[in-house]
Amino acid sequence: MRASYDDVKGRFEIHVAETPKLWEQESTRLNCEVRCYDHVPLMEWRHLNVFNKESVIICELPRGRYLDFGDSLHGTPKVYRVTPPWEGRSKHFTQDFEAFALTLMREMPVKRAGEILGETDQRLWRMLRAHVEAAYRKLEMDDVVWVGADEMNRRKGHNYLTVFADLKNKRVIFAAEGKDASTWEAFADELLKHNGHPKAVLQAAIDMSPAYIKGVRENLGNAQIVFDKFHVLGDVNQAVDKVRRAESQSAPSAGAALAKTRWLWRKNPENWTEKEALRTIDLEKQHLQTALAYQMRLVLQGIYDCPTEGQARRQFKKWCQWVREKCAQKKHALLEPMAKAANMIENHLDGILAHWKQGLTTAFMEGLNSLFSATKRKARGYKSTRNLIAMLYFVAGKLRIPSSIH
Repeated sequence: MRASYDDVKGRFEIHVAETPKLWEQESTRLNCEVRCYDHVPLMEWRHLNVFNKESVIICELPRGRYLDFGDSLHGTPKVYRVTPPWEGRSKHFTQDFEAFALTLMREMPVKRAGEILGETDQRLWRMLRAHVEAAYRKLEMDDVVWVGADEMNRRKGHNYLTVFADLKNKRVIFAAEGKDASTWEAFADELLKHNGHPKAVLQAAIDMSPAYIKGVRENLGNAQIVFDKFHVLGDVNQAVDKVRRAESQSAPSAGAALAKTRWLWRKNPENWTEKEALRTIDLEKQHLQTALAYQMRLVLQGIYDCPTEGQARRQFKKWCQWVREKCAQKKHALLEPMAKAANMIENHLDGILAHWKQGLTTAFMEGLNSLFSATKRKARGYKSTRNLIAMLYFVAGKLRIPSSIH
């Protein structure tokens, strides 16, 4: 081995010669005698920088030849390119360079990592996918008993992924295009490929989508459906916003009062800024129906503090009755979205109450939206679903991928 600095290319070059040890390793790996057949043209592998200068390993790799007996008594000659010990999963990078690149890609968009490393983002994506796909093939799902599923908007428009999470181990385990019942069939097939089983899943935390409900019932026969808190309150938040929009259009005075308050009603009171808290006091004096809808949402949220399922059941029924009574009054005609929310909760009450029956939390599902946003930032600028899913597994799949230099 010898090292030199190329003034023209501005890089360090490490020239590696063929060694007998390489053939010993190959013979051990293939469990047969391997001999040199010929050599391939000079190849280069990007290595870690030296003194802030690019460095590469250069080698004229040999091709080995051995007899592959297979199931026959007469061997068939096999010729192949020998893999050097420094080569990563990509044929262009060393293992140490890949580990450093992966560390950067965990923290920033791939395009930005490419700018720092002086590599094209296409090459980095190919390397990332190779690591993710190899690690995902080894993923074990034999202990998956509690799953959660949520939709992820891939880009503007109706272009979705369904993402499945193992809530016990807090990891993303599968993602598929679409948000219909067929994604659950694909998930069940994936479980079988990784030593899991659809009938081993005992709980499934989902939103109230009919497609998801159908998917669980048809593919996870033993699973109890749990409508998690995050989605229930999310649906009610949407109802509050519908009331706000309807009231804003009902009269000029209401429109002026509710201007730029969309995010105020989405926060809990303890998260208001001082300015928002003062504005809320003024809004309450105007007896707005949006403020009443907001109070309904806060009361519903408080029900989740009930210690037992029995108490929660009673409180949910009281809440639904209270909301419907208020909506039935003529002066509260704009509260119709809240009445629909009450009907939705009453129709899905058993699944909502399953929140109290299970010992595991769905908090990981609540954090998926921020995870989705972070993943899309790292994969932004690319229309490839394959890249987005690879990044999702990379940042949230807890796969065994090198992320530091060893």
